[in-house]
Formats: sequence, structure tokens, C-alpha cells
Amino acid sequence: MLDFTRVLAGPHCVKVLHDLGASVIKVEPPSGDLARLAVPISGGTSHYYAQQNAGKRNISIDLNFPSGRAIAMELCERADVIVENFRPGTLAFYGLDYRSVADNNPRIVYVSISGYGQTGPWRSRAGFAPTVQAETGFTDALLRHFSLDGEGARNDFSSHADVYTGLEAAIATLAALQQRNTTGRGQHVDVAMSATMLAVNERLHAQLSDIDTEGEPVALSASDSPIIGLPGGVRVTIAGSPVYTPIFHRYCAIMRRTDLLSDPRFLTPHLRKENERELLAEVRNWLLTFSDLEAIEAQVKVGGLAIGVVRTTEEFIDSEWSQHRRPVVEVGDGAGGVIRVPRPPWLFSEAALEDATTVAQRGEHNFDVLSELGVSGERIKQLEAEGVLSSDP
Repeated sequence: MLDFTRVLAGPHCVKVLHDLGASVIKVEPPSGDLARLAVPISGGTSHYYAQQNAGKRNISIDLNFPSGRAIAMELCERADVIVENFRPGTLAFYGLDYRSVADNNPRIVYVSISGYGQTGPWRSRAGFAPTVQAETGFTDALLRHFSLDGEGARNDFSSHADVYTGLEAAIATLAALQQRNTTGRGQHVDVAMSATMLAVNERLHAQLSDIDTEGEPVALSASDSPIIGLPGGVRVTIAGSPVYTPIFHRYCAIMRRTDLLSDPRFLTPHLRKENERELLAEVRNWLLTFSDLEAIEAQVKVGGLAIGVVRTTEEFIDSEWSQHRRPVVEVGDGAGGVIRVPRPPWLFSEAALEDATTVAQRGEHNFDVLSELGVSGERIKQLEAEGVLSSDP
């Protein structure tokens, strides 16, 4: 498959497909993928870039040259899948859009990822995770949750719109390949980050409804779980908001505090919300009666809830769970050092996945890939001299 993507949504889609066994050629412009500039960098390799691109072969073509576009088209004609996340219309300028490719390769599954889709009034708008999250209600919900008015506030540092869209695009790619197995024809798959953020919003139905059932505000999420500090700097969270009536009943049961059910401060979800500080104080006082976290977890489990400790990523990677599951793999940085990146989260009983252990430099596989196309070594050297092909040392 061909990877015409950069930074995150597209590279993450292709990473998932690579981890599932796809052979990937990443086509990078002479200026390089911007992700290569992201810190930290060791051995000349960006750790951010490595996480999304380890294991992919890499060629670097300047599509402004007709000969560069011809090489790219020949690669497209031999590919099963193409993934791109340019602004809509960009690859059409180079004659590498879906229709142009499909005319020569009708079996191609061509996946386009963009902020607002390939058609419609917003198709030409740039789409980056912070702006798409702002446009689709994610940021507003976050600000409301933390009672912020937006002035001086910051976006969530995680690029949810990019990563979720990459996953949705990978799912769509696999579905399109399965359909091709039946029909013999490929197709164009249009995945919009904005549509993704609506699709993954499990509270969308509530945000679009004004129904108030039995006093429960529909915008209230049962998963709005409190974080409670304990002595020694330990912080824990119990899955489920005690403001939400069914969860409140479970809290009362596991705490053996049925008296709270008739407490005037906690009779309705609205009252519990108003008096949430006092309610959480009752929960914290109960937690302090236990000698260790294992005992707390056993009691919480009886009530059908779960408890977790607020840990740093490093602490979790050092946990006994991680020692057993081994969720991190080391890839080389090109200078003798290593970069730790996440392993794919799947374990298959009837298949073994290979870990990606190298990160290609820009243009590292120019010679190998073009040789596979039948291009002579002399011609490859000529293309490099002309600037059509280039590479980083």
C-alpha cells in the first residue's frame, strides 16, 4: 500500500494497517513530513514520527516534476490501497486523485482523510485536531465540564480527532478491501475528521435532546467519575458518577450507607450536583477506613463498579500488568539508541504480528522501490541528480 500522508491522522491509519501485516511504502516530499521535526529527537529521528511510521519503507519524490508524477502513478497502478490526507483537490493537481488512479487501477481502494470531507461547502478548509474538536462540540463540552469560559483556557493536549479518524479510516479500508474481494472493484473512501468526532461522541444523543427523565438531566454523563485524593499523594477514581441516580444507589450499597438515600442533600441528581463536594467527602471518608487499595477494590467490585489509581504513564509501564503484557516495543533511532513506542493492542490466537524495529529516513528506500519498478540504477542516479528523488543522510 502507498502512504501519501503526514503528521497524524493519515499516518496513524496506515500504522494500524501496517501492524496488521500490510507492506507499506511511504511517499514523502523533499521538505519531509512535519512530524520529523517533533521533539524529542535522538539519532536524528523524531520519537513522535517513529511512533506512527516505524516499519514503513520510504521514498522521497518531488511531484512538481513530470517524471516524479509518472513514478508516483506507476506505484499507484501497482498498489492495493492508497491513503492520503492532503486538503481536498491537492492530489488532483498532480493527476493522482482517485479518478485518475482508478482509470488505470480499478481495483484500488483509495482512502482520503480530511477535516470536513471531499465535498461540501467546507471541503477546502484546513482541518487540524484542535480546530476540528472546537468546531464539533468537543472543546465546548470540555470547557463546560471544568467550568471555564474559554478565556485563558487551553485545548486538550491529545489529538483526539486525528487518532480517532485514523482508526475509523483503517476500519473503512478493511471493509472496502472485503467488498473488493466480492465485487472485484475498488472504491474511494472519504473519511472526515469532523464526522468522526460526532460518531465517537457517545453523549451526542443527549446533547441533541432536551428530555429530562425522572429528574435526570440528560446531559449528565454516568461516566463523569470523580477523582479523590488519599493520604500519601495517592489519587483514585471510581468508575461512575454518584450524581447519577443508579450509580448513587451502587455507591450507597458498597459503602453500606443506605442512610444517604434519604439525606435531604442527596435526594435528587440536581441536589447531589449542588452538594457534590459534601457527597464526595462521604465517599473519601469511607475510603479512609480501608488499610490498602486491594481491600477497597474488592469492596467496590461487589457493587459492580471499578476503581483505578491515577498513575503516570511511566508508572503504568513499570506495573506488573505491563511486565506481563509487554505493551511497548523498542525501535532503533538510527544512531545506536532506542525509541520506545506502543505495540499494537491486539493478540490473535491464530496469528503472530511482527514488531516494527526500524524507522526509515526520508528517501531511504528510493533505490530499492524504483528497482522493483524496473528502473535502472543509472536512471535512479539521474533522477537524484535532477532533484526528482532525494534523501536525508
